[in-house]
Amino acid sequence: MAKPTPVASAEEAAALRRRLRRLVAAVAAGSADAEAFDEAAEALVKLRDAELGPRKDRAAPAAGGVNKGGTEVAAVPEQFLCPISSEIMRDPVVLASGQVFAYLAFPRFDWIRLDGRYLLKVKTVSVVFGSGSVAGLLSAQVMSLSRCAPETTLVLAVQTYDRRFIQEWLSSGNRTCPQTQQVLSNTILIQNHLVRSMISQWCTDNEITLPPVENQEEDLVTNNERKTFSKIFQRIASSSNLSEQREAIKDLRLLTKCNSSLRAAIGEKPESISQMISTVSNPELENNAEVLEDMVTAILNLSIHESNKKIIGDDPLAIPFLIRALQSGTMEARSNAAAAIFSLSALNSNKAKIGELGAMRPLVDLLEQGSMIAKKDAASAIFNLCMLHENKSRATKSGVIDVTLKAIADDSLVDESLAILALLCGDHETVEEIGETGGVASMLHIIKEDQCKRNKENAAAVLFAVCMYDRTKLREVAEDESLNGSLAWLTQNGTSRARRKATGILDKMKRAVHHTHYSC
Repeated sequence: MAKPTPVASAEEAAALRRRLRRLVAAVAAGSADAEAFDEAAEALVKLRDAELGPRKDRAAPAAGGVNKGGTEVAAVPEQFLCPISSEIMRDPVVLASGQVFAYLAFPRFDWIRLDGRYLLKVKTVSVVFGSGSVAGLLSAQVMSLSRCAPETTLVLAVQTYDRRFIQEWLSSGNRTCPQTQQVLSNTILIQNHLVRSMISQWCTDNEITLPPVENQEEDLVTNNERKTFSKIFQRIASSSNLSEQREAIKDLRLLTKCNSSLRAAIGEKPESISQMISTVSNPELENNAEVLEDMVTAILNLSIHESNKKIIGDDPLAIPFLIRALQSGTMEARSNAAAAIFSLSALNSNKAKIGELGAMRPLVDLLEQGSMIAKKDAASAIFNLCMLHENKSRATKSGVIDVTLKAIADDSLVDESLAILALLCGDHETVEEIGETGGVASMLHIIKEDQCKRNKENAAAVLFAVCMYDRTKLREVAEDESLNGSLAWLTQNGTSRARRKATGILDKMKRAVHHTHYSC
């Protein structure tokens, strides 16, 4: 009889074997609970199906197909499908989309649907997200809304995704919501228990069994991967042959680009980061632009793995090495160094270290002078770093206001520049500089001419901050408003936040006029 053709790739089958070996080892050691026995049995069945094809008496039903009882299965409800993968979610998590709305009080906490999106009502934010997590979770806009009247309810726009797919999206360096394309105020994922229980109930009702959720953060490091990493490390750190060292660094760059398990292997030997950087700092290698570029890119690749962000951030040589690359590397090395800093800055502890060690100035220089790709990487890194309050003044002192306003005037990186200015405009020093360097005219031009609602919103936020700080700028805005009516238009047609900011500016104008008449 001919051997059946395998229905899974070699990589998938290997992953199943690794999982089965781990479970069987726990069973053999006498440390397994009932759940481990069940998982081992299920892993064995899945491996058999992967190698030999599924048995016909156990064929899994497709959505809208027939289940094991022979009855028709209803199509999977749209809200149970991950927007990224279009598959039914196994581990649904919530990601804040970046929008916050204020509404009158609702009778209870619940999910509501608005404009085709699911929103989470939050009367007291800590009740939903846990006390102590508010500052890290919510943006400055949310915190300012928390001063609303007691009868006002905060509504945070959120999207639900399957954890493994949204985590992959974020780990790739994206800082926007895949659905709304809005800049994320954070990348915190919160388990959506409501949707998970609804999916579980639907699967039970339709006699469908979903695969168990595995640890998404765990990358199994095999002996082969350990050996591969060990060999590369030895070639980099111990070889006396400069050519061999250069080739090993290039191999590390290429392998860490596509092998997540190899990236995870660094966690078993964290001291290797410093040792490899020390080798590259050797005068005979330090002046080799290609070696510098390869090592920077390898660190970028390693930083994609979540647990490596802390390991690299805690290494005493890693961040200074990236900053040196920002200052003196090739354009690609500088771009990848900025991308690595953006990746590492996902942790607040790393944001502080990166700012203290002086990364802001070379990032601003790259934003001004780099290639388009490098400028985007620099803008992403600056934005992320400035979410830590201490880094805002560092960015201003490094000249980011002048650079971003020039970029807006040149119609280059307008979206990124406005996002940075809107994030910084809570600082008086920053607001003063924006007003003194022609920022008012620039923001008014965006509100009148730009077609992007998000850009109009950020421009209105910057303009609001300037008007609240400098009364002379309020007069400049009032003169423009009497001619063009841009703010009045924005109060009717802008985003929720843009409408609030425009209304606030107009109210300030009315009070100023009233005060002038009263004084006369």
